[in-house]
Amino acid sequence: MHTNFIEELRWRGMLHDMTPGTEDQLSKSSTVGYVGFDPTADSLHIGNLVPVMLLTHFQRCGHKPLVLVGGATGRVGDPSGKVKERQLLGTDVIEHNLNAQKKQLQQFLNFEDGENKAEIVNNYDWFKDYNFLDFIRDVGKHISINYMMAKDSVKNRLESGISFAEFSYQLIQGYDFYHLLTTKNCRLQMGGSDQWGNITTGTELIRRMGGGDAFALTSPLITKADGSKFGKSEGGNIWLDRNKTSPYQFYQFWINVSDEDVVNFTPIFSLKNKEEIDALTVQHQEAPHLRILQKALAEEMTSRVHSKEDLMQAQKASNVLFGKSGQEELRSLDKRTLLEVFDSVPSFSVNATDLVEGPVELLASKTSILPSKSEARKMLKANAISVNKEKISEDTALSNDDLLHNEYLIVQRGKKNYYLIKVTG
Repeated sequence: MHTNFIEELRWRGMLHDMTPGTEDQLSKSSTVGYVGFDPTADSLHIGNLVPVMLLTHFQRCGHKPLVLVGGATGRVGDPSGKVKERQLLGTDVIEHNLNAQKKQLQQFLNFEDGENKAEIVNNYDWFKDYNFLDFIRDVGKHISINYMMAKDSVKNRLESGISFAEFSYQLIQGYDFYHLLTTKNCRLQMGGSDQWGNITTGTELIRRMGGGDAFALTSPLITKADGSKFGKSEGGNIWLDRNKTSPYQFYQFWINVSDEDVVNFTPIFSLKNKEEIDALTVQHQEAPHLRILQKALAEEMTSRVHSKEDLMQAQKASNVLFGKSGQEELRSLDKRTLLEVFDSVPSFSVNATDLVEGPVELLASKTSILPSKSEARKMLKANAISVNKEKISEDTALSNDDLLHNEYLIVQRGKKNYYLIKVTG
């Protein structure tokens, strides 16, 4: 017996709106449903994960998910939630973005086997040979201008202006739904609440074109407790692509979610069941300082989006910076993670021969970690300087054997001040 999809969304806080009859349709039989993604970047970011999780839960509840990638709609641009026209992308860029997004979606959905295995469809496949005159005759005549003007995505742009291309977007998306119904028996379209207007244009078009019953369902747009946008950091979007957001940065994003937000985010992004999440939430609320929910969510998301190995590296890196780990854990970081962790600390470059001159020279003359030799001696005497997580004295002999990845030293002054020294030659 599969879990009831609507009930699953309700307790997870993922249900915003649905058309009449949607719950009956989903409870009586396995249903084909889809979510559309426009290829505006060559990676999904965590803001995209809410509709991805809709599809994930949909499939886990015994239904068949379709992922529509917008090779055609990406050439037009969706006006929903936008105050000005999107910049149109070239064909080559769109194709590159589509291929990159496809790989990421395969980390969440089963595309391999079973009756309800996921499929990826590209709306360019059915639009590329569709003549414009045929489209406006076959499709355009079924939806009135009055109906299209009443949509928020259009109304909100009337003063600043909206092009015919963006105005027609809802008609194109509506036809996608009709096409998938007639070719894949797809009865449900899902998306964020900002997509309600576009999605219901599809259900209306299907009704007027004699396609029978079709249903719409949306999830709430996720916001943080302080009102700021979910999925952003100081550096911008949190991407699923490791080259845009490293696994360590990705892990840290979830670790740093506020106590208030993590209680709401965990049911949305975790695949754990209600009992497991409720139990973790109780533990979290009894001892918030332990960040039990944050750690559980960070572990699950990092291993799913990246890998178990990336999670281990991220945890080691966190222990190096914020825990009590020693030299062994620091040395176990791969070079990429090491440089990511210490990316924002002050860095210096010295020659290998400079190491021979001793810690005082290194700290005060070859670098500016300490302002003077007397200050360097004072700090060394006070046991306040570590190199690669080991305390050093004025007499410590440093050599190439101490280098991390044959190239780096990590100097720590006190508890929180880190420095990266690159040794060349």
